[in-house]
Amino acid sequence: MLVLAASPVLAQSGATRVDTSFAGLVAALSEPGGYFDSDNLISNETSYLHVMTRLDQLGVKGGAYVGVGPDQNYSYLAAIRPQVAYMMDIRRDNALQHLLFRALFARSRTRVEYLARWLGRRVPADLEAWRQRPILDLLAWVDSTAIDASSAERERRETLRVVESFGVPLDARDRETILRFHQQFMREGLELRFSSFNRSGAGYPTLRRLILERDLAGAMRSYLVREADWQFVRDLHAAGRIVPVVGDLAGTHALAAIGRDVRARGLAISALYTSNAEMYVWRGGGFPAFAATVMRLPTNPDGVIIRSFFDRSGVGHRLGVRGHVSVQLLQRFTDFAALQRRGAFRTYEDLITLGAR
Repeated sequence: MLVLAASPVLAQSGATRVDTSFAGLVAALSEPGGYFDSDNLISNETSYLHVMTRLDQLGVKGGAYVGVGPDQNYSYLAAIRPQVAYMMDIRRDNALQHLLFRALFARSRTRVEYLARWLGRRVPADLEAWRQRPILDLLAWVDSTAIDASSAERERRETLRVVESFGVPLDARDRETILRFHQQFMREGLELRFSSFNRSGAGYPTLRRLILERDLAGAMRSYLVREADWQFVRDLHAAGRIVPVVGDLAGTHALAAIGRDVRARGLAISALYTSNAEMYVWRGGGFPAFAATVMRLPTNPDGVIIRSFFDRSGVGHRLGVRGHVSVQLLQRFTDFAALQRRGAFRTYEDLITLGAR
């Protein structure tokens, strides 16, 4: 079992018996889960890489990272290179998905092996020959390689066995969910789309498009594009330093507990990726609680909030890019705190416009 180095927030708790394992940290940081109207297996933000150049320019590097949602976070990890990352989401299913990803990374040595195990293809025999191949070659190989149903089923069961070895308690529903998620990735492959229980998947990006998206300078920046970036994420997973946390951004425990763990490690948060979750927090009346917690977090001087805005009204955002419904925004923690103290955030529109870059 891979374990995390002793968690300071747990080690200093004063309890007689302290669980400092990876599973213990997951449990200590999490709170009861909530509902969201999507499995959210992949992102629906085609703009997710548009902030990469600005992250580089602002010097957002190292420290700790906190983010919501599935594997789009890994591209931010590859760019920021944090020492620890917390994948926080209101859905327990998101935590289960990150456990699935951790198991896939643990079973894979290179990107092509990861893609094979993730999407249900037979692992190629000559892994080294694929190590530095362009991402387009890897995706072409996925397209040209058929799924073998029997080996895919064995792959799903073996991957679940590795998930179980991490020590996070799983009930029958959790196991079924992990198997179902893996099966859906295998069945739909690169054509998998974000879907919602209440909305059609039409118009949402495929997994293929997300992998091949580019930053504003025209460079592909997914964590799957360069072997070195994928290996960095793999190393973080192997060290137990990508921690899935169940929690509401406006909740009373999870985000604050992450802040205490980061502080106890002697680190500060370089980036908080909220996607468009603040919109739901705002609608539910939880923004003041969320903002108060954010302002107490240990943050780097150059640290930022990364957020998404979906412009379905057609009005447009000054940072929007033609061809993308989503808009990716950065805001320095220091700017967020100053605006919040002034009471400047009177509407959600204020939040996505004031101090956005």
